[in-house]
Amino acid sequence: MSEPTEANAAAEAAPADGTAEPAGGAGRRHVRVVLVDDHRMFRTGVQAEIGQTEQTGVEVVGEAADVDQAVTVITATRPEVVLLDVHLPGGGGIEVLRRCTSLMGDPERPVRFLALSVSDAAEDVIGVIRAGARGYVTKTITGADLVDSIFRVQENDAVFSPRLAGFVLDAFASTDAPPVDEDLDRLTQREREVLRLIARGYAYKEIAKLLFISVKTVESHVSAVLRKLQLSNRHELTRWATARRLV
Repeated sequence: MSEPTEANAAAEAAPADGTAEPAGGAGRRHVRVVLVDDHRMFRTGVQAEIGQTEQTGVEVVGEAADVDQAVTVITATRPEVVLLDVHLPGGGGIEVLRRCTSLMGDPERPVRFLALSVSDAAEDVIGVIRAGARGYVTKTITGADLVDSIFRVQENDAVFSPRLAGFVLDAFASTDAPPVDEDLDRLTQREREVLRLIARGYAYKEIAKLLFISVKTVESHVSAVLRKLQLSNRHELTRWATARRLV
């Protein structure tokens, strides 16, 4: 499966006029979905898990691997729901939401967004919800629960993995902006992901599998994190992350 391009994504997309018949006959639930994630293997796995339309009612009408592709595919297909990764080349999920504001606000055919990410960091959750996403679930979710979440978002419900709902409630109940952490701000989004997983005790091979990257790349990220934070080893890193309640 090749990476999607603007041309083939639009060409392969289902009609965007909202006339698609529900799978399996009248009366069955049906939702048109676009998958946005920069890892092709993950998109393939999600497609295999939820994209059996006759069984799930979910029709995957397009895919994208970065911000520009996402905006192009979403505009061309006008799905009911977009499964959106938080960390994407070109500006991240928040940039996709920003550029799709008019589609989200369409009173006749709104496009709704459900964040699906490996990250369960409060700043990631709060950021995409403030940008307009209707929910946020992590990639540990089961296929059945993901399908249920997609339909709930289609119906304009707010959907969160249990632990993440508290972040949103706390954030919107407070009028104070979160404090700036200059040390954490030195890290890229990917380095933050690796930092949290290391602090939780994951081995390099486990992190590589979870993030769809090589073990060597994990090692490079860990080295960069230790250098930027002026730490010596993963034990110091774990204490640092725990002290900031990042674990």
